[in-house]
Amino acid sequence: MIKCYLDDKTLLVQFTTTELDHHVSTYIRENVDEIIMRKNIKNIIFDFQNIRFMDSSGIGVIIGRYKKIANGHGKVSVINMNPRVEKVFNLSGMGKIINVCKSYEDAINS
Repeated sequence: MIKCYLDDKTLLVQFTTTELDHHVSTYIRENVDEIIMRKNIKNIIFDFQNIRFMDSSGIGVIIGRYKKIANGHGKVSVINMNPRVEKVFNLSGMGKIINVCKSYEDAINS
């Protein structure tokens, strides 16, 4: 459901599923939290390239990881969002607190 890559203190989370919903949110939350704690992650980049649908559970996954990272003065970014998912993202208010970037390089440099 996810692939994770580490670059220093940055975690790149690539979704291998097409839906970020209640069916996968617990799995993703638990796995990402475990990596954050074990590797002392400072920043997270979520790659939404494969995501075609996101519900409130998916929003909760992203907001929860944002709170964990923000407490440590890190940042969370999202990349490769399609317009439909980006609309949900912005309507939820996440676009005001989480960087929306076009690419991995843009997220690293922001």
